[in-house]
Amino acid sequence: MPAHYSFAETWELPMPAEAVRDVLVDLEHYPRWWPQVRAVAKISDDDALLVCRSRLPYALEIVLHAISRDLPTLEVGISGDLDGFARWTLTPAPGGSRMVFEQEVVVRGLLGLASIAVRPLLAWNHRQMMLGCREGLEGRVQGPV
Repeated sequence: MPAHYSFAETWELPMPAEAVRDVLVDLEHYPRWWPQVRAVAKISDDDALLVCRSRLPYALEIVLHAISRDLPTLEVGISGDLDGFARWTLTPAPGGSRMVFEQEVVVRGLLGLASIAVRPLLAWNHRQMMLGCREGLEGRVQGPV
């Protein structure tokens, strides 16, 4: 039985949308600023394998496939331990940019079945991962991480 998850967040960031885009499309450097992204392996110009681990003692392996790298919307297809998409919509805002993050994924197999029982814990784990993303992006404004 597959488990469906939808996540959405809106952030105000003290950097222009173009700078945020440049950081987000540079997948191979995610581990430098996003602590929950443990490893990245380039598969092709449009595809990369990411190993992610947030607070729970479980690593996810996902393949991201670039769908759009152009402002205002960056989007990747997600496959592997999760199937779906992640989308970042970046627009100018006073003092920087507004970023809307949307993600919809399906988890199948034993992981999907187990995830139904611990859904609140997995949602909390995802929230911790996104906090790491936000803090990392904001840290890039002050200089290289």
